[in-house]
Amino acid sequence: MKNPADSTVLDLAFRQARTFNKFSDKPVSEATLREIVTLAQWGPTAMNSQPVRYVFVQSAEAKQRLAPTLSPGNLAKTLAAPVTVIVAADSRFYEHLPTQFPSFPGAHDMFAGNATAAAGTAGLNSHLQGAYFILAARLLGLDCGPMAGFDTAKLNAEFFPDGRYQAQFLINLGYGDASGNHPRGPRLGFEQIASLI
Repeated sequence: MKNPADSTVLDLAFRQARTFNKFSDKPVSEATLREIVTLAQWGPTAMNSQPVRYVFVQSAEAKQRLAPTLSPGNLAKTLAAPVTVIVAADSRFYEHLPTQFPSFPGAHDMFAGNATAAAGTAGLNSHLQGAYFILAARLLGLDCGPMAGFDTAKLNAEFFPDGRYQAQFLINLGYGDASGNHPRGPRLGFEQIASLI
């Protein structure tokens, strides 16, 4: 039987974690980005499909490519963040299923012949993986500012012109500066969101 995580871990992942709008200028190393991705990859996905693809936008040139796709409210904070992660879905994730999910030999053909099912599976599971990424980053001492607020068609045209990948959401990533945080909003209670049947 596993022991539950201690209070410090729960605070890092959930209770004390915040959506950050401002970050220090401390850079995020490539080694840290690799560690986040490696840790997050252990989260479950349907048929071990792992459709998420990450683009780490760090350089000034890359940020300028991203800027025209952002809503005005997200522009300044995104340009200032050390890293902005484009969380995308690979529309042809099923090409990897023969090795990633060998227990079901028909998995590849099931999605290759059904674009609607492939898109739904890619979208749902890349969102799950993006959430795992946020938790992994928090547990490794970083802060996140996940967001929508961008023109998906423009972003896809700029970063994924062949159409294979589709942006799902963005995450500003770094070492947070709490002076940019809004007051924390309340959460709905158990009885409002859950039922026991």
